[in-house]
Amino acid sequence: MSDVFDQLLALLTPERLLRDPRATGEGVRVCIIDSGVERAILEEKFQRQGQELPPIDGGIFAPDQPQPLPYEGKQSTPHGTTVADIILTIAPRVQLFSADVFGPRGSCEVETVIQALRWAVDVWKCQIVNLSLGVPESRLQQLPRRHQFLRAVEDAYYKDVLLLAAAHNEHPLTRSYPAAFAPPLLSVDKSLFDDPLHFAYLLRDQVEFQAHGRGYLGPFAQEPATSWAAPHLAGIAARLMSLRPGLKPFEVKTILYWMFRARSLK
Repeated sequence: MSDVFDQLLALLTPERLLRDPRATGEGVRVCIIDSGVERAILEEKFQRQGQELPPIDGGIFAPDQPQPLPYEGKQSTPHGTTVADIILTIAPRVQLFSADVFGPRGSCEVETVIQALRWAVDVWKCQIVNLSLGVPESRLQQLPRRHQFLRAVEDAYYKDVLLLAAAHNEHPLTRSYPAAFAPPLLSVDKSLFDDPLHFAYLLRDQVEFQAHGRGYLGPFAQEPATSWAAPHLAGIAARLMSLRPGLKPFEVKTILYWMFRARSLK
């Protein structure tokens, strides 16, 4: 016989929440810290579907620039565009911001990611930040750099910003940052689900959630990767936050956990 908590969980219906017609991401500001977003590619896809692409704002961050350069609607690699497409597929009415930390260089430093994160929190006032990137532990051997990165993550959390980071992909003996800072951020591993709105809670090696690990647009979208799993969960979180504006990160995490438990009890 199930206890009272299982009975209460059974009353929670994830499908009603996530498939509510109002769960579109409307009013939720989401930042992608990545390689830039090709607006023209997304516009073409939206037009084929008879929809209008929501506005995309953003900037290009560089280590020698105190402020980001203007967003020009272009990418440095297809990676950021695939991430953006996943979020817009799950939550099509979010206000999207692209923080390009790679630019024409094709690489970035930890300090550039920190700058973009702080800009997304303090200037763009984003409620969700997706980081489908990883900094190898070897590049953060200097404790001051690691501490500075952690402080930026914690500062975002204390300002009620939900951070999601892709877990390492194929290197189980090597930790990747910022995913290894979990908590306070959500670290997301890849899995394959029949429904992209489904996810799992599986605490292992500082990774708590699994989400759908395939994308929909781009040359590598069908290759399972944590880079595609994180934006799936970010889109799901945006759907929840559009239903209840003002949800704090720990509340979103709790709701996600309860939703997983409720689905597993069915």
